Amino acid sequence: MMKPTRQVTPALLLSVSAAVLGSLQFGYNTGVINAPQKIIEDFYSETWSSRFSEPISQSALTALWSLSVAIFPVGGMIGSFSVGLFVNRFGRKNSMLGSNVLALLSAALMGFSQLAGSFEMLIVGRFVVGVFCGLCTGFVPMYVEEISPTSLRGALGTLHQLGVVLGILMAQILGIEWLLGGSSLWPLLLSFTVLPALLQCALLPFCPESPRYLFINCGQESEAHEVLVKLRGTEEVSEDLQEMREESQRMQRERSVSIPELLRSVQYRQPLIVAVLLQLSQQLSGINAVFYYSTGIFERAGVAQPVYATIGAGVVNTAFTVISVSFTARTRLQRKQSRRDTRLITFYFMKCFVSVGVEILTKKLAWMSYISIAAIFSFVAFFEIGPGPIPWFIVAELFSQGPRPSAIAVAGFSNWSANFLVGMCFQYVEQLCGPYVFIIFTVLLLGFFVFTYFKVPETKGRTFEEISAGFRRSGGADKYSAAEEFNTLHGEDPDL
Repeated sequence: MMKPTRQVTPALLLSVSAAVLGSLQFGYNTGVINAPQKIIEDFYSETWSSRFSEPISQSALTALWSLSVAIFPVGGMIGSFSVGLFVNRFGRKNSMLGSNVLALLSAALMGFSQLAGSFEMLIVGRFVVGVFCGLCTGFVPMYVEEISPTSLRGALGTLHQLGVVLGILMAQILGIEWLLGGSSLWPLLLSFTVLPALLQCALLPFCPESPRYLFINCGQESEAHEVLVKLRGTEEVSEDLQEMREESQRMQRERSVSIPELLRSVQYRQPLIVAVLLQLSQQLSGINAVFYYSTGIFERAGVAQPVYATIGAGVVNTAFTVISVSFTARTRLQRKQSRRDTRLITFYFMKCFVSVGVEILTKKLAWMSYISIAAIFSFVAFFEIGPGPIPWFIVAELFSQGPRPSAIAVAGFSNWSANFLVGMCFQYVEQLCGPYVFIIFTVLLLGFFVFTYFKVPETKGRTFEEISAGFRRSGGADKYSAAEEFNTLHGEDPDL
């Protein structure tokens, strides 16, 4: 029997759009620091000379710049690990709203750092905005998942990644020297984060709280009913309420699960391993090596205008994220292609394009610079169809309401840790391995392909309970078969 199709209502669209502004902040602050590197280093040198009456040494300058870059994911680790402290106490919407205090504070610190002659303000500002973005990587997917109907959960979940890539593209464009990346306007480039923060503060008061939070955490069934009617645009919300009612009954036995309890629990071990490995597969695929160092990669490949090639990669990144959203939203395509199979296909092609990149960088043929652009653009495109958006929303689907905040915090911490690892280590490993450094990513992609094939369950078109039921029945056993469990639950395609 065909399930009723849910429509995107104005209330749902407004709520998702307001939340995804936090994702845009994450992307923007990830990419903003790279373009004005030389100009900011000049600011560090001038400030040091003015303060200590001697020129800064190259080692001290390198240390300051490395700290400016690395302090952002360090803040992200702390923020992502703190998600569970806020969402159950203040709610999903209020947590997002309150976290903007950090965005405004960081904008002030970075924006006035040049005027105050203080590189410490810039570094502290990067740390604070890292904490804010770490919180956003937990708040946004959780809120979007919990307000979305099951049939649209995947499509709306990918909007988090769309916000991230739009932010990266904005940072790449605004960071051009003749826009905001010049010697006088770079503080405005770094403090641009204040605008989406203010916009989100203006929009969120008009958005509803998560109905799952109201029903399950607060016991407010009538308020949850009103929110669901508003979000769904229909009075027929009994199916959603029944799902929450059943989950609430389970939570009376399950209760909220802290991070230490989650890590010790045998019951949650299998889905937690899947959640963490999905996040690691995103960061260790090599995508951040491309975006952190793409200009240098293009330059070594013989590209004449590497900066604009990098912006081109950002455009491809954004375009294929939009395609991914459309792909996930099309019910007919969903019936033909599962999320799990999408990841498998994209991992395969990404591995192929990484191998092509190694060949290009080792042969040094002039005409192959054009192929290098095509290879990297294709790598980015396939990333945004599979490994980019899927890990963020699938983690929320693997856990019920009790352990979900802690699970998202652990998964987000894993993502940020891998982000930090790639950002800090890639240049050093590249110096040792040369272009063969990408063979490491090829091996990792192959490993993630195998893991996805054997361990990652299908979640498309299934309720939170149906997904967690498979893990409960398997007891976290290694022999758990996603395909067998799926067929046991449904016996047919979930969209039919």
